[in-house]
Amino acid sequence: MKKHLFCFGFGFSARALAQRLDRAQWRITGTSRTQAGADAISAQGFTGVRIDALQAIPDDVTHIVSSVPPDAEGDAVLRRFGDALRRPFDWIAYLSTTGVYGNHDGGWVTEDTPLTPDTERGLRRLAAEQEWLKHSAHIFRLAGIYGPGRNVLQNLRDGTAKRIIKPGQIFSRIHVDDIAGVLLASIAKPHPGRAYNVADDEPCPPQDVVEYGSKLLGLPVPPDVPFESAQLSPMARSFYEDSKRVSNQRIKTELGYTLQYPSYREGLRSLL
Repeated sequence: MKKHLFCFGFGFSARALAQRLDRAQWRITGTSRTQAGADAISAQGFTGVRIDALQAIPDDVTHIVSSVPPDAEGDAVLRRFGDALRRPFDWIAYLSTTGVYGNHDGGWVTEDTPLTPDTERGLRRLAAEQEWLKHSAHIFRLAGIYGPGRNVLQNLRDGTAKRIIKPGQIFSRIHVDDIAGVLLASIAKPHPGRAYNVADDEPCPPQDVVEYGSKLLGLPVPPDVPFESAQLSPMARSFYEDSKRVSNQRIKTELGYTLQYPSYREGLRSLL
């Protein structure tokens, strides 16, 4: 009998996981807010479902991933399907963010660090994590995600990359293929209720990544732009409110996972 992975939200990370699963052993369903989105999922060889048309979680579902961000009223998936999620599943994953740690002025955080988010987005994520834990979910706190179609090389090529300088600013990041790898490792070794940081080995200032990407492409390094004068969207600006280094030791020691891309250097070279 096939295992059935049901993805609430079928974005960058959930799709990367789905593409790694053996279709002979897995059935994969993903949701979308629109019928066009559901059709696009089906066109990739999976089962696409418009979330508004979903009446219940199918009985044969064995594994669940939710990557749906919470809104002002909380977690939309749990509002609709919380009761159904009380039945036994082999594995449930909630994809969260390292934003739940708040700002640590460039210091290290682990999964045992107190959760002190200082943005509205981080506070919502923390509340959602707490609700998902009531359903024995695994919590995956993702650092800044990059990969095919979403990376600094693409931004440099289209001229949108900025070398924004904010003294002391440190970000952690993760290649989407390593997110999929960590999720697969957790499926093989479930630990319900456990939280995992998903980040690479080398947190660093964001301008370092832009400079390295420029050199890979043989393009001029974009000029420095002071953070105070940078024209950023409110969402982009909010990312700079937190500065921290995210430890990834737990995915290595507990899940036995070895990063495919230990730093942005390996990741960008592969994308080149």
